[in-house]
Amino acid sequence: MIPNAAITRTDDLAACHAIRRTVFIEEQNVPEALEMDDLDAAAIHLLAVEGGRPVGTARLLIDGETGKIGRVAVLVEHRGSGLGAALILAALDELRTMPGVTTAKLGAQLHALGFYEKLGFTARGPVYDDAGIPHRDMTRPL
Repeated sequence: MIPNAAITRTDDLAACHAIRRTVFIEEQNVPEALEMDDLDAAAIHLLAVEGGRPVGTARLLIDGETGKIGRVAVLVEHRGSGLGAALILAALDELRTMPGVTTAKLGAQLHALGFYEKLGFTARGPVYDDAGIPHRDMTRPL
C-alpha cells in the first residue's frame, strides 16, 4: 500500500512532539523526561501530513559521517499503510543531501528489526535497553 501522506522537512516541533507523545509516552510508556530531550533543537525533523493532519514523524541528527534516524513514530491508524517505510526512505533521501554523510544509523526496537532489514539496514552490536524497551543498533550505507 502506498501512503497518501506528504512527508516534508518541518520546523513544527509541536506537531512532531504531539505524535511522539501519543506513540512513545502514552502507548509505549516511555518517560517524558527521556522522550523530550534537548537534542530536538539541533535536529532535522520530518513530518508526514495527510488531509491536513500530522500522522507521522522522524528526526535526524548528524554526527560526522553518520546520520542518525530516530524518534520515528506513526499514529496507530496509519500503521501498516507503508507510512513508516516512506518516513525512513524520506530520511535517507534527506541524509544523502548532506555533504560528508555516508552512513545512516538507527536504534531499532527488537520487534522492528525485520522492518528495517527490508529497508537495507543491518543489525550491529548487542541488544541494549532504551527507556525499558530492548533495542539494537542498525546501519546502512547511503
